Amino acid sequence: MNQDSANNNRQKLLDMQSRSELPLGYRQGIITAITVVLGFSLLFVRYWNFELPGQWTVASEFVANLLGLSILLQFISLWRALRVAEDEIPAYNRTLRWFLLSVVVLLLCLVLSALSYSHAHACGTAS
Repeated sequence: MNQDSANNNRQKLLDMQSRSELPLGYRQGIITAITVVLGFSLLFVRYWNFELPGQWTVASEFVANLLGLSILLQFISLWRALRVAEDEIPAYNRTLRWFLLSVVVLLLCLVLSALSYSHAHACGTAS
């Protein structure tokens, strides 16, 4: 009887480890991080596309498209983070990779926008 009980306990422990659920708070943390970055991105796109003075250049159009891609990736990350399947570690890790990709694209966009803006001012095309 004790042998059966030990085997059952061992099996339960293996089942719990194989399910590999996230600890409490991880999912809420990534959702918060995604929404903060998404909010910044939306504010930046408003400024870059609608409030920044000057003429559109090829570089500024490229940055605007890249920013749109980053926002799309952030929405995909948020959608993935809100799914029930995200309570499992492998799905959570895939969502983290999507979010990391969106942040890398956003950082690239910010660097290129600064270069584009400074180049436009140096050439005197912005007014």
